[in-house]
Amino acid sequence: MDYFQSIDWMIMLRCFIVGGIICVIGQILIDKTKLTSARILVLFVTVGAVLGGLGIYKYLIDFAGCGATVPLTGFGANLAKGAIEGVQEQGLLGAFIGGLKACSGGIAAAIFFGYIASLVAKPKIKKQ
Repeated sequence: MDYFQSIDWMIMLRCFIVGGIICVIGQILIDKTKLTSARILVLFVTVGAVLGGLGIYKYLIDFAGCGATVPLTGFGANLAKGAIEGVQEQGLLGAFIGGLKACSGGIAAAIFFGYIASLVAKPKIKKQ
């Protein structure tokens, strides 16, 4: 019973709500626009990178924890953070090295699980 008493339910609720809102935005884009899934994914990473580069996304991470870091917007924010730190440490080359270093785990996981999904899924082309 101690396990359930040690859980901060408000943090979990904030995480669930913020992550859910990000997912709802993605679902609305899929349903109401002609954007392909790939373009929506790029949009989410780009928005996260811009907000992360401006220092705005860290407030959302502080508020929602993994509800903000797990979606692709969090990946973009992490990429921007790594690039900024890389520039401070290594100059212009650090913009590329820092971003990849900060996101290497996510990149490796995306490649691995994308490959697994490609083995079991039957892709469909979205009608224009």
